[in-house]
Amino acid sequence: MSQSTTTTLGGSSLSIASGLHGRHLTRRLVQLYAGLALYGISSAMLVRSGLGLEPWGVLHQGLAEKTGLTIGVVSIVVGAVVLLLWVPIRQRPGLGTVSNVFVIGLAMDGTLALVPDVDGLVEQVPLLLLGIVLNGVATGLYIAARFGPGPRDGLMTGLHRLTGRSIRLVRTAIEVAVVATGFLLGGSVGVGTVLYALAIGPLAQFFLRRFTVPEPDAASTMVAQRPDAAGTGVAPGPDSASTVAAQEPGSVSSAVDSETPEGAILRP
Repeated sequence: MSQSTTTTLGGSSLSIASGLHGRHLTRRLVQLYAGLALYGISSAMLVRSGLGLEPWGVLHQGLAEKTGLTIGVVSIVVGAVVLLLWVPIRQRPGLGTVSNVFVIGLAMDGTLALVPDVDGLVEQVPLLLLGIVLNGVATGLYIAARFGPGPRDGLMTGLHRLTGRSIRLVRTAIEVAVVATGFLLGGSVGVGTVLYALAIGPLAQFFLRRFTVPEPDAASTMVAQRPDAAGTGVAPGPDSASTVAAQEPGSVSSAVDSETPEGAILRP
């Protein structure tokens, strides 16, 4: 995810240019942009299903209804605003972070322009299920590329570090607020929203295992270290470092550190 595949949660060592090296660079770049494009396509499929969107999609759709902008443009604007919130919480973006802001929104609008609305559960349900599965594929692809978290995922872990609250609590609080706001603005909440929340963690974990890019020694290690007390006021503990090791090429340990943006996505 960075040059040394190390992400520090406080004053992260990530930068936009970090990670741009290594013999797997081409594959990682392809995975990153394929994953982000597929994420936008899958989100558009949830819109067209009409059965409920993922939490941030509810907000994007609600804002789109009120502003007259396309949902893709709203996604880009919201992503940029969230990225600005990284500044006071001392998070640094990677190439994947900045790409996330633009590629997903553009892919959403492109897909919505091509895919018509569907009517009836016979068409809506398969579209919903396919959209959720493809979203899991997309998440696995772009996480495994190791170019940095999306703006919303970094916000979760940044607030976790800043407040000392658990990832689960911070994620739940953000997503409840996002869904509630989006719903009040006219966003679509339904069975798809609930199904997405239950399924995305296991699906992303499943596909992350399959898309992990092996390191040159065929065993990659991602370490998430908490900042020391002198740097951020967060006391280090016995679990201040955890490891995700790929034991064979293309696989990843099932124990993804919950303190990282990846854990924020994968953990229900």
